[in-house]
Formats: sequence, structure tokens, C-alpha cells
Amino acid sequence: MSPLLLLMIIGLPLASQAVAKAMQTRFVRFSQDPMPFTGAETALRMLHENGIYDVKVVPTGGQLTDHYDPTAKIVALSELVYARANVAACAVAAHECGHAVQHATGYPMLGLRTLMIPLLNFSNRAMPALSIGGAMLSSSNGLPVLAYALIATLCVPALFSLITLPVEFNASNRALSWMEKSGITTPKNHDGAQKALWWAAMTYVIAALGSIAQVIFWAQRLLHRRR
Repeated sequence: MSPLLLLMIIGLPLASQAVAKAMQTRFVRFSQDPMPFTGAETALRMLHENGIYDVKVVPTGGQLTDHYDPTAKIVALSELVYARANVAACAVAAHECGHAVQHATGYPMLGLRTLMIPLLNFSNRAMPALSIGGAMLSSSNGLPVLAYALIATLCVPALFSLITLPVEFNASNRALSWMEKSGITTPKNHDGAQKALWWAAMTYVIAALGSIAQVIFWAQRLLHRRR
């Protein structure tokens, strides 16, 4: 195994924990900066100012569970976002509405990611059995078709993670641009909104790197053994 790959496999989980902790720290920090609107009010205002009236804004349980459901046309905001009036809550709410704007305007990468969801679900269901088979293959000659099937299955979440990156960054850019133009944020607290969304985006970057590292790991372990 190459030193670079070893670094990715060992270092990425540590980096993921560090980024997640940093994101939570920034969220708590910018939650102390008050805003005149709650997350739900910010979401509705952004939707309406973009001509979107068929998307509902609803509360959802948990923390940092905010998401946009393009099928149900729902922006779901977590407990720390929906009814809170602070910079972090408004930034997260606007980000999720950024996905709704993507959907309404036909942003191609969002459409591609949505199309990949059934394939991703199939990949997740097949992964456990193929991983067991892959472990057996690593210590025997095995069946080459199983090795290729495992690698192809691992490529699905890796590709999904890569497609997710422009979707998430674009949604954040839409949110920040709207917040600035609409006067939701001031020059002072706009920086806080930008930092909160940047750290949230870094979790997707780490996830993408982890998925790619997993593909490289199994490709080296299985295919090189068959030479």
C-alpha cells in the first residue's frame, strides 16, 4: 500500500472528526449573533423572493438534520434552525432554500444527483455482501467478476459524493448572494454566515475524499493481487 493511500485511509477519519467539530463550534459561535428573522422566516422570504410558492418550510427533529426534499418540495429545518433568530440559523435555512432554487431553475447537477439516488440505494444494499466477498478475494484467487463488481459498487457513492460538491457549494453561493442583496445580513455578520456555510461544505469534501480513498484501496488490494 502506498504511503499516500495509507495517509488517506488513516488521516481522513481524523480529518472528518476535526471538520465536524469545527463546524459545530462555528455554528454555536454564530448562533450567538442575533438576527431579526428566524430560520423559518428567512427560508420563506428567500423562497418567495425567488418566485417559489409551492415549497413548504417545516420543522424536523434532531440537530443539523436540515435538508431539502425535491420530491415532496419541502425545506425541513432542524430544531436549532427553524425557530431560532441568529446568523447561523438564517445561513443554514437560506442554504437549504438554495437547493429549492436549484430545483426550480433546473440546475443540472441537482437533477443528476437526484437521478443517482436509486443507484446509490442499490449500491448501499449490495455493499455488505460484496465487501465480505472482497475480503475473501484478498486472501485467495477468487472470482474476478466479484472483484470488479465490488469496485464498481464502490464507485457509485464516490461519484455521488463528487456530484454533491458543486450542488452544495452552489446552494451556499446562492444563499450568501441572496442574504447580502436582500439585506438579511450586514457586512459584519455576513462574514459569520459565510464561515458557517464554508465549514458545513468541508464535511462534503472530506466525505468525497473518503469515498475515493475507499475505491483506490480496494482497487489496489483486489486487482493488483490478480496480476
